Amino acid sequence: MGDSNSNASGECGTSARRIYAKELARLRERAGLSLVQLGEQTRYEQSYLHRLEKGDRLGSSDVPRVLDRFYGTGDLLWDLWQLAKKEKRQGRYEGFMDAEAEAGSMQQFVGGVIPGLLQTERYAASLMSSNLSTSVEEMNRRVRERMARQARLFGKANLLDYRVLVDESAIRRRLADPEAWTEQLERIVQAAELRHVVLHVVPFGAGPHALLGGSLTLLWLPSGRNIAYLEGSVTGQLIEDSEEAEHLRLAYDRLRDFAMTPEDSLALIRTALEDHVCSSLPRT
Repeated sequence: MGDSNSNASGECGTSARRIYAKELARLRERAGLSLVQLGEQTRYEQSYLHRLEKGDRLGSSDVPRVLDRFYGTGDLLWDLWQLAKKEKRQGRYEGFMDAEAEAGSMQQFVGGVIPGLLQTERYAASLMSSNLSTSVEEMNRRVRERMARQARLFGKANLLDYRVLVDESAIRRRLADPEAWTEQLERIVQAAELRHVVLHVVPFGAGPHALLGGSLTLLWLPSGRNIAYLEGSVTGQLIEDSEEAEHLRLAYDRLRDFAMTPEDSLALIRTALEDHVCSSLPRT
């Protein structure tokens, strides 16, 4: 069973998940095993293996590792699984981006960092460069896309009704470049002064809350439907079920109850900007 060659690379125009599923079936059949026999030797249930081979499920990360060892295929299945997982995340994010472009109204909370629609180019680049697995080309592409999305805030047409909760920790966590951080705080002040933007700072004093450690975006589409995008440090989930989205809206509303008023929020950001500028001046 030790041959690691695969015809997967020739599956042009096919999703990585489909290639992974086909490769699971191909390797099992080449080994002359039924699903029952494979299940007995790997301790996975026959029905579970069947769903993986049909592409109905991607499965947990231990499956490709176990089967690579079993078939002697090096990292073949593990690599395909990772591609399929990445493809799944990208599909969800692209669906969210499409919905954002249509939305007339957005409510958002982002934990720990400045929300993307408020980021300067240098802040976005600094944030993305911390991910060592992202190439320079990919990082530059993402930064350009993020800046283009901001036309819904700072442009002249098709403006977005934007209501955002900014975590105080994001205001206090400075960039290493003092000039870039000044620019970023000025951008937030500029946005907060727009008529179609309502900005609240969630202070440290709000304490632990349901959205801590993640971010939530709620979108209202022209059809009247609302959807949500829930994001953690490495995963994102597009939620199109109205009942689930409504449950998340209530979590957002509860957090907003603990946030500062827009006036006090703007005052806090201006004070942070003034303090930063003063501390950046050369001492005589």
